[in-house]
Amino acid sequence: MNTKNNLNASNPEHISKVLYGEETAKALVNFTISEMKMPRAFLWALGAVKAAAARANMELGLLETDKAMPIIAAAKSVANGFYDDQFPVDVFQTGSGTSTNMNANEVIAFLVNLQSEGKLCVHPIDDVNLGQSSNDVIPSCIHLSAATLIDNELLPSLSHLVYTLDNKVKEHQNTIKTGRTHLMDAMPISLGQEISAWRDQIKYIHNQLQHSLQSLCKLAIGGTAVGTGVNTHPEFGTVVTRLLSENSGLEFTPTDNYFHGISAQDTAVSVSGNLKTAAVSLSKISNDIRWLSSGPLNGLNEIHLPELQKGSSIMPGKVNPVIPEAVLMGCTQVIGNDTTITLAAQSGNFQLNTMLPLIGHTLVQSIQLLTTCSTTLADKVIKNMEVNHAMLKQNVARNPMLATALTSIIGYDKSAEIAKIAYTENRAVLDVAKDLTDINEAELIARLDPKAMIGKSKN
Repeated sequence: MNTKNNLNASNPEHISKVLYGEETAKALVNFTISEMKMPRAFLWALGAVKAAAARANMELGLLETDKAMPIIAAAKSVANGFYDDQFPVDVFQTGSGTSTNMNANEVIAFLVNLQSEGKLCVHPIDDVNLGQSSNDVIPSCIHLSAATLIDNELLPSLSHLVYTLDNKVKEHQNTIKTGRTHLMDAMPISLGQEISAWRDQIKYIHNQLQHSLQSLCKLAIGGTAVGTGVNTHPEFGTVVTRLLSENSGLEFTPTDNYFHGISAQDTAVSVSGNLKTAAVSLSKISNDIRWLSSGPLNGLNEIHLPELQKGSSIMPGKVNPVIPEAVLMGCTQVIGNDTTITLAAQSGNFQLNTMLPLIGHTLVQSIQLLTTCSTTLADKVIKNMEVNHAMLKQNVARNPMLATALTSIIGYDKSAEIAKIAYTENRAVLDVAKDLTDINEAELIARLDPKAMIGKSKN
């Protein structure tokens, strides 16, 4: 049987050559806004929910075992990605995601009936969708896919980046360099201290995202149409979430308030806000790296990045910070996605949000982009970047801001005069200070020692 989805589903003669049915075919005719489909992670969640729902209905005595077991098997095959080409419905569809839910119901029912060779007659709604509504299935899939991706992929990726940065902190805790504020020379710091700020930015967002799992693990399943649980067993949501928790490493439970879980997407907005923060942090780190590696002759030239490819098709020998640039583009997409999710989440009325497919698609994209950006930045930039020690030493020695260390004994104005002369005459602060103060040389050397200025702050 031809299972390709490149046929015109609006033509009745082709419907028998695909695994979905009439409602999906109608959706393909009605929704032609884009070529964007629901992502693999969301389809995994949809299959997982359908499998758990069938088993729950079987446990609760609502679905015969001879129907439930093949539905479970077919739903798991959907979850595992064997039939992704049978989910062609556009992201921009009915706001509840009904077309995607019906798509899953039809594919699963078709597979069961096909594989039973006519011995079973499984109905896509009466059997596969038993005790469910698109209104609770799709919000549950949004939470399930996001929670699983964050726990299995994003958090480990962020942890790897933290580990890689921490190694650089330890390696360069005594590598002295010029600090900068307003893009201008400031007091000395160690390179380890500078990198420790990057590390702790990532540690912070890792903790925030880990905490967000608590809300994501509360699912709307069991609320059915409007939150009252009409047409489902009162224990259905509890059983489904228990089954989804098995072997997942996460503890899913029914939402505390079905009316909230179905009508609003507050958790998605909150999680997206954390993802935006992660994108901002990665952008800051990437931009710092671009500045520090700029040059080599007319930039800062304090660090050297691995040479991954030619930087120009016209200028020989040019090397560009291609990975930080790629990460910045990914982070820019995530920041834009946050606006999309925010606007989509406010676009509901009364008992249902009506931009659920867009929220699900965009949230998954943001999580996956940040996962790959974090790993790529760690492995292709941070891990192997080299330090230009000669440039760091030269910049520190010429830094007029070293005069700040003298303000406690000669005052701000005198120190400013020393800094200005050192800069304009391209002289060391030590030499100018010997000329303009009566402080003995030994004390000047001690006070102007950059190592003494970086303090013992925890990094």
